[in-house]
Amino acid sequence: MSMSFDQYMRDMIQPMRDELTSLGIQELRTPEEVENALPTAKGTALVVVNSVCGCAAGQCRPGVAKALQHDLTPDHLYTVFAGQDKEATAKAREYFAPYPPSSPSIALMKDGELVHFIERHQIEDRSAEEIAADLTSAFDRFCR
Repeated sequence: MSMSFDQYMRDMIQPMRDELTSLGIQELRTPEEVENALPTAKGTALVVVNSVCGCAAGQCRPGVAKALQHDLTPDHLYTVFAGQDKEATAKAREYFAPYPPSSPSIALMKDGELVHFIERHQIEDRSAEEIAADLTSAFDRFCR
């Protein structure tokens, strides 16, 4: 029995999803889930725009994992997967204006408003440690 391309891609991508969900980050897979979570999240919410690219694997996800070991962390942890859950990602990006769509990227929101954003170009050129330091600095500012 042969596997469909879609099933193959799902199998390939599942570990990339698990890398974040194993940290307690909730996946938002539909526009409705995004709508129900982001605008009404009281306190702080981290939103990771996950991606299949190398910088997501090498820097973004490990940087997020390291940052979540910090004393102060956001009240809510969410992720959308660019290129996979397209409608959910598009809906989440509506909350990241004025930043153009980029993946991976990381948003920190407070009471439904964007307060800190790390774009792809700020992920590609930095190590996981530098991304974690950027995030923990933002956590210290906004997660009190």
